[in-house]
Amino acid sequence: MKQEENKYLPQIEKVAKRFKQLRKEAGYESQETFAFDKELNRVQYWRIEKGSNITLTTFFKLLDVHNITPEEFFKDF
Repeated sequence: MKQEENKYLPQIEKVAKRFKQLRKEAGYESQETFAFDKELNRVQYWRIEKGSNITLTTFFKLLDVHNITPEEFFKDF
């Protein structure tokens, strides 16, 4: 199972980078400030931007926070 998870690492890293990009585009340099302002758990948000596995619920919550659709999120994927 571990080896299979590693094969998805490039895609997971792209998702993490995309969330970081969206945060910065929203005018936030700090993950902590962003998480606080958006009422997100700051440690969880830090982990998301570092590429930790997330649930679909968390994914869709973050899309709502950024006010974008899945199609917009993945447009340049």
